[in-house]
Amino acid sequence: MIRSSQKHWRSIIAALAVVLGLMMPTTTPQAQSNGNPGVIPPNARPYGLTYGQWSARHWQWTYSMPADHHPLTDTADCSAGQSGPVWFLGGTFAATPTGPNTVVGTANRVCTVPAGKALFFPIVDVECSEVEGNGTTDAELRPCAKFLADHITNLQATVDGVSIQNLPNYRVQSPLFQFGPLPENNLLGAPAGTISPSVSDGVFLMLAPLSAGTHTIHFAGELVFTQAQDGFDFTFTLDITYHLTVA
Repeated sequence: MIRSSQKHWRSIIAALAVVLGLMMPTTTPQAQSNGNPGVIPPNARPYGLTYGQWSARHWQWTYSMPADHHPLTDTADCSAGQSGPVWFLGGTFAATPTGPNTVVGTANRVCTVPAGKALFFPIVDVECSEVEGNGTTDAELRPCAKFLADHITNLQATVDGVSIQNLPNYRVQSPLFQFGPLPENNLLGAPAGTISPSVSDGVFLMLAPLSAGTHTIHFAGELVFTQAQDGFDFTFTLDITYHLTVA
């Protein structure tokens, strides 16, 4: 578990990110419930996996690439590391401190996505892992991730200017999963080859394949900790825009 405010901050900054499928159905999953056309429902099993399982895949994708060649540090194209029917988008690992207890992560990206690819991404999410000192078992890692994710607030998401509704309904925890072996110069600064158990918790969306042409996805949110509730003040703000061409 995290034992200090500094550990909380490091885990939050390292964990925000915020986007490989192994099973493909014979038809594309339908996206029509929760009042959000185009968004696959959070209780569905798109391409054979639950939202929670896809969140684990997202983190495995995130940690599979070096920091200096990575879509979430804006040092590689969004196609890096992608395969299968689902492509991942995400937040940023290039966040900037704007005050003693405030960190802001922004990105404005241009990306080309092949036609027929679903898109899976977190609005705000976190993960706790052994390599980060948060525990070694599901019983230790899951409460750690839940504690952090319980501080997610001020969520927003739009697709082509249309707001996604009921965003808290899309919060999911992953099963216990393993990431790694980590590459050289990985996002966690851990030794190359490291393997670690982890649990993720956060708000994710799975978009059914977009039509050919141009699209804009915007998502934003915060993690807010206060002295009164948590024993320290800290705010992480995320604001991400993707300008996509589907071709």
